[in-house]
Amino acid sequence: MKNNLQHWHAINISCGNTSESASIIFCFGENTMNLITGYLENKMETTITRCLKILLMAIFFIIAGCSGTIKNMREIPDENLVIIPDRGKSVIVFMRPESSGYQVQSSVFEIKGKLPSLVGIVAAETKLAYRLDPGPHLFMVVGESADFMTADLAPNKIYYALVEPRMGVWKARFSFDPVHDDKLSTSDLADWLEDCRWVEKTAESLDWEKENMPSIQAKLDKYYPVWLQKEQSKKQHLFPIDGK
Repeated sequence: MKNNLQHWHAINISCGNTSESASIIFCFGENTMNLITGYLENKMETTITRCLKILLMAIFFIIAGCSGTIKNMREIPDENLVIIPDRGKSVIVFMRPESSGYQVQSSVFEIKGKLPSLVGIVAAETKLAYRLDPGPHLFMVVGESADFMTADLAPNKIYYALVEPRMGVWKARFSFDPVHDDKLSTSDLADWLEDCRWVEKTAESLDWEKENMPSIQAKLDKYYPVWLQKEQSKKQHLFPIDGK
């Protein structure tokens, strides 16, 4: 008969969040103890693996903290740009002061009817001015997925909206963060504008839009119905009073 050696083992058991604990003595056979040991080792390996993944993602975003390469857009000097809206018109400045996810371009569109129209491609630490008629508008920002923002604009006003990166599965995702009236006179807005370079669309921008339109349209069709199901309080919106 094969021997199954018995081992006495003490296991500490703590009671909830209290400091009280007790030791209980168990007698396990060798096979049982091997099973328990293997289970605990697997749990430890799983925990370590998760910690390593989190650490690697953190390192990635730290390394990624630098200005984005401007692609399919043109950088313009500050002195060459006038963003005062034409009489009776409005302006929205889309800006992306965050440098994380710099290797991924975020593209902003206005949805006209059911069709996306390119506002511009916003790399990390860039900004662009978009001139448009006052009234209601719908915007989409695209990365790995798509997110949306509505706007109700007054004439002769300038509005601001942040494009913010967030972690995706394969690459960065983006969301809008509209700048509301309570931040128009703060140092935050001044810092964001200072940290970003002005860019504008070119013929290359329009070529990029045409080439990528099937993917852009697919993201609109997939994610807009999901966004519509959100609670109203969770939908980003620019109000008429948010202009200056």
